[in-house]
Amino acid sequence: MLVETTRGLYCAEGHFFVDPWQPVPRALITHAHGDHARPGCDAYLCTPETAFLLRRRLGADAAIETQPYGERRTIGDVSVSFHPAGHVLGSAQIRVEGDGGVWVVGGDYKRAPDPTCAAFEPVRCDTFITESTFGLPIYRWDDTAAITRDIVSWWDRNRADERTSVLFCYTLGKAQRLLAELATLTERPVFVHGMMLGMIEAYREAGVHLPDVRHVIEPDADAGRARRRSRESFAGELVLAPLAARGTPWMRRLGIHSDAFASGLMRVRGVRRQRAYDRGFVISDHADWPALLETIRETGAARVLATHGHADALARHLRSLGLDAGTIRTAWEGEPSGD
Repeated sequence: MLVETTRGLYCAEGHFFVDPWQPVPRALITHAHGDHARPGCDAYLCTPETAFLLRRRLGADAAIETQPYGERRTIGDVSVSFHPAGHVLGSAQIRVEGDGGVWVVGGDYKRAPDPTCAAFEPVRCDTFITESTFGLPIYRWDDTAAITRDIVSWWDRNRADERTSVLFCYTLGKAQRLLAELATLTERPVFVHGMMLGMIEAYREAGVHLPDVRHVIEPDADAGRARRRSRESFAGELVLAPLAARGTPWMRRLGIHSDAFASGLMRVRGVRRQRAYDRGFVISDHADWPALLETIRETGAARVLATHGHADALARHLRSLGLDAGTIRTAWEGEPSGD
């Protein structure tokens, strides 16, 4: 019912694509990360929450239609519904039912609690298309609250040493989740890179409560221009920044600093050493190995297709368990997405 094409996953019975990587007439979107929602499509269908984010990315002229979680709609010869994926705000699994049975496209998903998005809900199906970004047994996540306490402790030590704490994270999903988690432990202000402001505001427009943040370059109302703080004034502060800012002249304004990366990739010590971060915090917006296996069991699917990341390894393991398992290739193999 869903087949691979050069433009992405296609449902001929409904005449639509799911998360296409090239412009198509109609795209059903699991979530707003760039490797799942590409510009240029004639029409988009997604959850209302994802629409807030897509309009920021694609512009006000994009033809975006919304469908709430759990609501069914007939498209061509199939029935389609969206179900919470727990990855980022608005993220969804897409259920497609037709003569070919029930298929579920998982998109990116996680099972850990996240105060900024709806919790994952298992969906029964015949064929499940699962991500495998962290589809190896080494990837197992610790409790988010414990990791958040570690971040605050690192911040406290840098504060005592009069250093700026620079925490690199993804602009969509991870930044907002970190802000919400940190707010449970401290009322201290958090500074953010300007690239993060748009998505933070989009989360707020969608009704997600986030603490106030401060921009590293603040507007000067009197002078009508940006006002820059001195390097010394960031000592002891926490700054969230996208990976793209690392090593740029923007970093110099933060003065003496310690840097860290919040990602599931930090589970592998060699990755952290290779990338030369002072600290690595293992917090991911993707399912870890146990959660992937738990989810596949809960779907009851007899056939599983793995995509993104370690798809081959996950499929081999599933075949060893007696499942009919294979892989689906995408244009984004090997690229971490908002982890």
